[in-house]
Amino acid sequence: MTIELKHLRYVVAASTCGSFRRAAMSLGIRQSAISRRIRDLEDELGASLFNRHSGGVILTHAGKKFVRHARQALSEVSSAAADVGLIGRGEEGVVRVGIFSSLASGFLAQMLRAYSNRYGDVRIDIVEGAPLDHISAVRMHKLDVAFVTGVPPRPTCCSAGTGRTCRRSSLAAYGAFDVFEAR
Repeated sequence: MTIELKHLRYVVAASTCGSFRRAAMSLGIRQSAISRRIRDLEDELGASLFNRHSGGVILTHAGKKFVRHARQALSEVSSAAADVGLIGRGEEGVVRVGIFSSLASGFLAQMLRAYSNRYGDVRIDIVEGAPLDHISAVRMHKLDVAFVTGVPPRPTCCSAGTGRTCRRSSLAAYGAFDVFEAR
């Protein structure tokens, strides 16, 4: 058996609530699921984590040590997910932006400046190049977004999940999953 995050959550919830029934209610699952998973975990570990009695459960010495580590592990996983979420939402890290040199000023420069001001923990790397090279780089995840002009229709490119094929436009922003067009 592999120890999964749900096992850690179940043990922590049971220790906090003082019973499997209340832990199950707090997690929105059946009591039998918690009881069974904790028993499986105890069998795998070779130690009882809880003393069971009619009023609920109390942690054993081994259980107290396990819960301390389980809380740390859950906290670390939660922190890791939050950190990665910041990067995934473009609020931290690096955003690689492909531009055609003629677009380097005007509204695009203002937009990138505003983004930089709002998300100070993000470094914006500007890459200049040809429109088709930028579209290819976005598809290969070498760029996060590309602002290009005069792009011919691409059969594998659809507009914001609508299923429409991209048309020639005066400005298109290509990202890994979406295409936005402006005229």
